[in-house]
Amino acid sequence: MTTEMISGAETSLGGRVNFIVNGQPVSVSADHPHLLAALREELNITSAKDGCSPSGQCGCCTVLIDGKAIVSCQQSLAKVAGSEVTTLEGVSQAERESFANAFAACGGLQCGFCIPGIVVRAKAQIDKKGAALKREDMARHLGAHLCRCTGYVKILDAIETVAKGENKPVITTGGLGSRVVKKEAELLALGDRDYIDDLRPPSMLHAALVFTKHARAKILTIDTSQALLEPGVETVLTAKDVPGELMMGIINKDWPVLIPVGGFTSYAGDVLAVVVADSRQHARDAVEKVAIEYEVLKPLTDPRAAIASKEIAVWQTKDNVLSKSTYQRGDVDSALAASVHRVRETFNTQRIEHAFLEPESSLAVPTTVGEKRGLHVYSGGQGVWDDRNDIARLLGIENEQVTVELITNGGAFGGKEDMSNQAHAALAAWILNLPVKCTLSREESFLMHAKRHPIEMTYEAACDADGRLTALRVRALGDSGAYASVGMKVLERMAGHASGPYHVPNIDVEAIAARTNNPICGAFRGFGANQAQFAMEGVMDRLAELTGLSGWEIRKRNVIKPGVVWGPGQIMDDGCLGAEICLDKIKPQYDAAIAAGKAVGLGLGLKNSGLGNGFKEVSKAVVRFRNDGRIEVRHGWTEMGQGINTVAAQVAVQELGVDAALIDVIVDTTRELGFGQTTGSRGTLMGAGAVQSACQAAIKAGRTPEVDHVGEYRVDWTNKLGEPGVVNPIIHSTFSYAAQLVIADRQTEKIEKVVAIHDVGKIVNPTLCEGQVEGSVHMGLGYALTEDFPSDPETGFPTNMTLRSLGILRAKDVPAIEVELVESAQPNAPYGIKGVGEIGLVPTAGAVAAALHDLDGLWRNRLPMRRTKDED
Repeated sequence: MTTEMISGAETSLGGRVNFIVNGQPVSVSADHPHLLAALREELNITSAKDGCSPSGQCGCCTVLIDGKAIVSCQQSLAKVAGSEVTTLEGVSQAERESFANAFAACGGLQCGFCIPGIVVRAKAQIDKKGAALKREDMARHLGAHLCRCTGYVKILDAIETVAKGENKPVITTGGLGSRVVKKEAELLALGDRDYIDDLRPPSMLHAALVFTKHARAKILTIDTSQALLEPGVETVLTAKDVPGELMMGIINKDWPVLIPVGGFTSYAGDVLAVVVADSRQHARDAVEKVAIEYEVLKPLTDPRAAIASKEIAVWQTKDNVLSKSTYQRGDVDSALAASVHRVRETFNTQRIEHAFLEPESSLAVPTTVGEKRGLHVYSGGQGVWDDRNDIARLLGIENEQVTVELITNGGAFGGKEDMSNQAHAALAAWILNLPVKCTLSREESFLMHAKRHPIEMTYEAACDADGRLTALRVRALGDSGAYASVGMKVLERMAGHASGPYHVPNIDVEAIAARTNNPICGAFRGFGANQAQFAMEGVMDRLAELTGLSGWEIRKRNVIKPGVVWGPGQIMDDGCLGAEICLDKIKPQYDAAIAAGKAVGLGLGLKNSGLGNGFKEVSKAVVRFRNDGRIEVRHGWTEMGQGINTVAAQVAVQELGVDAALIDVIVDTTRELGFGQTTGSRGTLMGAGAVQSACQAAIKAGRTPEVDHVGEYRVDWTNKLGEPGVVNPIIHSTFSYAAQLVIADRQTEKIEKVVAIHDVGKIVNPTLCEGQVEGSVHMGLGYALTEDFPSDPETGFPTNMTLRSLGILRAKDVPAIEVELVESAQPNAPYGIKGVGEIGLVPTAGAVAAALHDLDGLWRNRLPMRRTKDED
């Protein structure tokens, strides 16, 4: 911590404000917008994280002010003059160890970004109440805090552990199946592990972005002259300063880093200029001085109208249909006509914001690569090799001149796949030859990154008198927003998963991704499978009512089995046994809840792991024994809270028989190990396979030191959806399965409990697996009930621009979540692993809809189902 020792008055004197921080008197500039900025930017105290300043709605920046837990981004320096401020750096070592050990042992953190603020709040409550602190009271006190990863279950476990003075064992090493604590857990809990915005290399400058004021407009002029005169401004960059290529993108190179003069904006997150200054505040102040002249055009915001229109919504594209995914089997018309029971329903799902707690931040530092200039870029993205390749293209340099190092991020859920401000930080650093950091505000993050697709799905389905499915027709239209991102793959995945985990002999599916001028939509946990299975589970429950069967029984009669043809024509292998196992395991609780008079809803789901659809997936890893006794394990996957670095270490322990304390897990682009994004629940599946292979290569080579022992795992046997001439395509190599039971009280109409039975193939780490499911269920409940991210049909701009407006469930609103993990091995997968990251929310919305129908007899076909006016 850097502080200036002072004496004298406690109030502002000569533009300074005096107060006490962690027992030391300090003096800071009065120009900071709030206490958090003074702590982080001047005093370099970074345990308090900035997730949404100055709105104060995430709780990540909570500190103690005169002993009271306060959100520091809401406190002006005038208010804290003369006060005593305590951050986690100033808490006693005994308390620090108690909290760190409890959160590590209980699995009370995943990405960790929100935890330091929660620890401060917990400390304040424990100081008041000690062992008498009740779990439900602590949940209520966490109302000022958001956690997007954990579902709060294990957070409250950890706080209870500290309050009661318990010491749970911290397991630091072990192979597969061990409850090894998450790597860096103790550091993350206390805010001691740096995220990118915590990094401060010497001579670092700050970049701020100039966003468009119109979702669809021609840019006539960009005048930077006034901005260049502002205090501290080094330069203002526009598209004309890009030395290489302007267009980026994971699949289609259609997303401009900057919109040039003469170009057109296509959504509210388009960037027009980059201001670089000596401080974050100076850069942001100067943004307002960049003058833009627009020719404003009417945005295309209705996806159905857009695909019918001759007007082109998105600059440099040819039409408004991004993709169309189709397949057919059998004779759907005849089967529908001959069936005893038929239903037809249109389901609508909403756009959702990821709301990862760490806004996007990137840092680019100039380097020398041999005799050439280079860049070292610190990225929190989900695909550092894609970042590297696109940065090199942007700058017109070779890939080898760019090294991208992953700094494990503060949550992602798919929302950090597309390259964001990595490009702008890299461009500025390259041109100025100085380190440049660019960190988005929460509002800018809302504007810029891709969201979950809203999809309209019309389902026609039928069954025979015994409740066995006979036919399914699906027509779906997804609003993919402006640029491609992975929108075509989301609608392809929705199409492939349209029939859920059921056998349907006759099927006809079409799913279209439309381009509009609405917010971009791309990857988000579930990736189209959750939208499809909200609809399919609704169909199953409607057919159950028509046939007089229970929700459980109709699923039992139709669940996929080995040898059965599923969805697009894939013949399922023994991996699908997990679907029926989950269904059978949930039956006792299903029956008991009904017998107790509760309202119940059941959901059954499947979700692929990996990309599939004909994509050649290759994952590599390196094991290196160093002369100093350390063991490097390098892999290509992004750690974003799910625990892939812990998994990699556990595999190495399993295969090499070493202590995890000797292992350094590293992810950077100095080796060619990564292919594509950390997405599709494939990190554990493919990462474990690659590390296992590398370990086996090392053993075969006698563990030779200072040599890269390389391993590889690949999936190159899948087929593309609708591939001509392939009757029974293998669409995906691996699926995971889950059954979820939602139990509601008939008097209060509140959801009391969610039971989640999940087949993960192989439980690599029970604590991490449970945490993934609990967090997914929490996210699934929000998706089902309250979350929304609408946009204005007149402007294309999002209308919910605060975290609170998103409708994310707080700790006090989350029902009990009971998790049971199942191991039904996937053939041909390393250790039988299936994956767990996404399946957790796939069945949730359908189960909630069924429980609400049991309460009041009303069918739901639109999400969210219980949003209140207070959340709008």
